Amino acid sequence: MTKSEFDSLSYVDAGVDVAAAESTVKAFSEIAMKTMRPEVLSGVGPFAGLFNLPTGFQEPVLVASADGVGTKILIATALDRFDSVGADLVNHCVNDILTVGARPLFFMDYLATADLSQSQRIDIVSGVGSACAQQNVALLGGETADMPDMYRSGDFDLAGFIVGIVDRSKIIDGKKINIGDVLVALPSSGLQTNGYSLVRKIWSLGKGLGSDHDKQILQKKFPLLNRSLGDELLATHQSFLPDLDTYLEEIHGIAHITGGGIGGNLSRLFEHDKSNGMYAWIDTDSWEIPNIFKVIQEAGSVADSEMFGAFNMGVGIIVVVKEVVAQKIISEVEGSWLVGEIRKAESQQKSVEGLPE
Repeated sequence: MTKSEFDSLSYVDAGVDVAAAESTVKAFSEIAMKTMRPEVLSGVGPFAGLFNLPTGFQEPVLVASADGVGTKILIATALDRFDSVGADLVNHCVNDILTVGARPLFFMDYLATADLSQSQRIDIVSGVGSACAQQNVALLGGETADMPDMYRSGDFDLAGFIVGIVDRSKIIDGKKINIGDVLVALPSSGLQTNGYSLVRKIWSLGKGLGSDHDKQILQKKFPLLNRSLGDELLATHQSFLPDLDTYLEEIHGIAHITGGGIGGNLSRLFEHDKSNGMYAWIDTDSWEIPNIFKVIQEAGSVADSEMFGAFNMGVGIIVVVKEVVAQKIISEVEGSWLVGEIRKAESQQKSVEGLPE
């Protein structure tokens, strides 16, 4: 076959524009520069990031975690809002390493897409950078992958990788939890980053029915809500580090309420208690469930047990502390409240009681 018998193909024809991507990387570098810490030894650009261990630790332990935003991305895409999911990602990861008492050091992101515009990519990473800068987390680097045919037009996926540090003697592993300790809850700002597949099922969102269908549903205002359904669903998953930072050495256990709800995440604190000598009792009458969950439950005719298993129901994070510490937290941290206590367990008792079954 001679050259005249076919048209010359390029990488752009295959769906990957290297030149445009290189221009976007420059914008990413500017975002990352605003998050730099003294320990960073290399900026965005090299094949790998370099970070020097900070001083002041007797026996430093590195703590790592990885997570994604899940199908909340489809809600953001339907409303053409791309900045908030970056903050969701960072804050979720910060909260996860916070559960063992770690403070974050650096973060890396992974963005995969088919044909997301360069400006939308910058919006996403801007959200990542903003959340990093607010919490003294260095955005050390990341990866943006163009993957035509792997994703539908306009789709993307977002994942994050975080590394933090804690002194070995200050690790929060649940082993200090005792009968008589109490549970203090801090409120969530909404769904955080879990339960969106059920939400989309209820309203048939992101099912390929077209953006007009999704926007019509998401822009709807319900009587119980002060803003649109979309605004409620895109409420940023906040970081609890600022609220809990000064109390870490007094905390016996921390449960970040993500997938699996209160019961699924709180029970993870008792994995060391093989004898089942204690359990957490939750007083579900101690807080008013936010209206967004009431709207979801009514729209989908969802049972109470399923709601508590899929959503946080207004509880963003739970800490286990002595009662005297609980009183201090509740008086100083806005919105926090006493949500339960640690009790002596009978044989074969569940690790978490008081939730709908």
